[in-house]
Amino acid sequence: MDDNTLSLFAGIGALLLLASLIGRLLKWRAGPGPHAVIDNLNARINAWWVMVLVIGLAFVFGKYGVIVLFYCVSFYALREFMTLTPTRRSDYPALAAAFYLALPVQYLLIASDWYGLFSIFIPVYLFLLLPILASLGGDTTRFLERASKVQWGLMIAVYCVSAVPALMTLEIPGYEGRNLLLIAWLIMVVQLSDVLQYVCGKLFGKRKVAPNLSPSKTLEGLLGGVALATLIGALLCWITPFNFWQAALMALTVNAMGFFGGLVMSAIKRDRGVKDWGHMIEGHGGMLDRIDSVCFAAPVFFHFVRYWWA
Repeated sequence: MDDNTLSLFAGIGALLLLASLIGRLLKWRAGPGPHAVIDNLNARINAWWVMVLVIGLAFVFGKYGVIVLFYCVSFYALREFMTLTPTRRSDYPALAAAFYLALPVQYLLIASDWYGLFSIFIPVYLFLLLPILASLGGDTTRFLERASKVQWGLMIAVYCVSAVPALMTLEIPGYEGRNLLLIAWLIMVVQLSDVLQYVCGKLFGKRKVAPNLSPSKTLEGLLGGVALATLIGALLCWITPFNFWQAALMALTVNAMGFFGGLVMSAIKRDRGVKDWGHMIEGHGGMLDRIDSVCFAAPVFFHFVRYWWA
């Protein structure tokens, strides 16, 4: 990691330290009893310490460390998705192909910088292969629904997530060797947008945006969180190949995609009758609960950067 990356992580560490102190102070003032909002906030801060340390460790090992990290993220996310998706015996070949073919091959293609194939491998070849494998069992019961569930899970958990380490494959003139910072910028801006939407919603939220999908999301939280995260993304333009206004536009785009991605994933959870995808991360639910915004923002961000800057 270069000096800019180290400086960025030092700043994140200082911010988390401040957040931890504020959280402890709020808990002390609230008294020894349980307090839902403050306890949830402290759980989120503790989880963020762990996640930042894991990402920082991956960054130490460079490109391949990042690829291994997001391979693991995709694996757990895909497992969570499939756990909540009813399957039948004839779906097993398609599920095996998703876990043991699509997942490793996608990340191997990224490791080898083969853009021409990793960009179409899942949405073309696997989307055709999976229903073929499922049809071989001869089970036609809700076949279209079952096939689309496996395809959708693979698209979200593997293809979209893999767009994050795919940023390492971009060759941006004047930005050589700094792609780790681009990944850090994307994750930080999208995740800050989620946090700031939560905070603004708790402080000022009155009007629900989508009460049937996500009752906690408010218009005030959405506007305040996206505006603040966009401003932060613009101010962090010094770690990107963008100027201030380009960074602001990119931040606004990924924040909007993150918000709509969260709504889509909430709709799927409501359809399955669950509140969270899992309980892997204390204070954050499952893996998919933490990365749902990144899933929708990452591929859009990757292709925008590749088209305009690489």
